[in-house]
Amino acid sequence: MSLTVNGTVREATVPARRLLSDCLRHELGLTGTHVGCEHGVCGCCTVLLDGEPVRSCLTFAVTVDGREITTVEGLAGPGGELSPVQRAFTECHALQCGFCTPGFLCTVTALLRDNPAPTEDEVLEGISGNLCRCTGYQNIVKAVHRAAELTAEAEGGAA
Repeated sequence: MSLTVNGTVREATVPARRLLSDCLRHELGLTGTHVGCEHGVCGCCTVLLDGEPVRSCLTFAVTVDGREITTVEGLAGPGGELSPVQRAFTECHALQCGFCTPGFLCTVTALLRDNPAPTEDEVLEGISGNLCRCTGYQNIVKAVHRAAELTAEAEGGAA
């Protein structure tokens, strides 16, 4: 199969039942995608498939042949500069153990692309599919709002 991962065309030979999460981690060496529950509940394995968040632990790798995947490794800029979402998570201390962080970063990236200035309720709804056992979510919510501000500043507007 052939797919574009983080802007680079990649080839992989995988069994028909190989999950996308396993393909990314084992065939392509992209270990930033974490596997938590393996049932699609926790959100740790969330990646962007053609820009939309999906659970890679529920997606067969062969079904994404020819499509575009963005993993947490692909969120940073071309020079390695952190994306606004990554910066905000760092600034707001929105992580502790970090296991859930890649899924949150991908989810929030898509959320802010679709809704650049979400309300508190929209943020809570937007991250509701991602579980964190460490933070209590307060700083994650703050980070989403901060990422919206950083994005607006980068685009020359005000949040």
